[in-house]
Amino acid sequence: MKRRVVITACSAITPIGYGQEAIVQSLRHGISGVKPLRDDGLLSGHIHSRVFGTVDYPIAYEFNRSQRKTMGPVAYYACQVAKDVLATSGLSKEFIESGRLGVAFGSTHGSPTVQREIYKTFFQNLETEFSSIGAVDYLRSMVHTTAVNITRMFGITGRVIASSTACTTSSQAIGFGYEMIKYGMQDAMLCGGADEYDTTTVAVFDNLLACSVAYNNSPSSTPRPFDKKRDGLVVGEGGAAVLLEEYESAKKRGATILGEVIGFACNNNGGDLILPNLQGITDTLRLALADAAIEAEAVDYISAHATATKMGDIIETQAIEAVYGQHPYVTGLKSYTGHTMGTCGAIELIMTLYMMAEGFLAPTLNLEEVDPRCARLKYTPEVIEARTHIASIQNFAFGGVNTCLLVRNGLEVN
Repeated sequence: MKRRVVITACSAITPIGYGQEAIVQSLRHGISGVKPLRDDGLLSGHIHSRVFGTVDYPIAYEFNRSQRKTMGPVAYYACQVAKDVLATSGLSKEFIESGRLGVAFGSTHGSPTVQREIYKTFFQNLETEFSSIGAVDYLRSMVHTTAVNITRMFGITGRVIASSTACTTSSQAIGFGYEMIKYGMQDAMLCGGADEYDTTTVAVFDNLLACSVAYNNSPSSTPRPFDKKRDGLVVGEGGAAVLLEEYESAKKRGATILGEVIGFACNNNGGDLILPNLQGITDTLRLALADAAIEAEAVDYISAHATATKMGDIIETQAIEAVYGQHPYVTGLKSYTGHTMGTCGAIELIMTLYMMAEGFLAPTLNLEEVDPRCARLKYTPEVIEARTHIASIQNFAFGGVNTCLLVRNGLEVN
């Protein structure tokens, strides 16, 4: 028997704030988290984009020394939001360690800052310094460092899924966690993603001519999803986590229900590894609706992937129009944070939950004139006071991976 899956706790560290109050304040008042690119020792004249979605406020990490030993910057983000979620969840230590709670968490490529130190040591003085590279260095840098550091810190013994599919990493983690509970493999899942500040990621997208370069002197003016003057994405950082639970057990223990995951789809374009694909994206949106067993008309808000790249925005809006027509409101939440890579799906889901709870829709920042090549949708250039019943959170990644999560307002779950 298929089981219902609800969200009972969440936490996000983002370029526009940490926690619900700060994030909602930024969403309501159009406050951007995009700042000048920091010099982490790798900046050069070859990198044209000089903007980044930056977490530039202090975070009071309270991890003990043994915990910190295996953590790079990306794991700090992951473990902090996981700690927040478990602290507010009301779950007992006995349950957390029982094997009934699993973890689905990932990052784009582990900790690149730690990886660079390893490579530097290895290649600069191979004969004398190689022995200084130890197992702990690998644990801090490896691609599944977020998931396993969470399990270690909290004694979690259930299933572990370490998704690493670029921009769909955390949305895929949430979707896989949903399926774990829906089909009875786990009773609860701690899901999300994180990515750290890294200039090399900017360099990669910059080389592909996908980064914003025209607004280096006014960082908050970019990215510009759907806008005629958009010129590319802005790389960002952060971490986000949600707790998924089986509905009946969450209800029985009196947990606060923030939302219900009612549908999920993930597929691949089966072709080009970089360019977005209209058919692949359209199929994903329809598969999610089929999984939720609802009609398109039931969805009244879409958190679009909306990276502000030239072709990405056009193709995504065409897919939305093909599936939903002009019914739902559509926002590009990356206009606030930049593209937070592996964590964007979880951050955008949490932003959506906050907006659902407070009864408004955030505007898409910097949307001054919709590109006529984009489909004619119900865009949000300004704050809209509206209650969202069902939302779609859409994310698409290099490699042709597409995801879609459908979530019901927690106020309407019964």
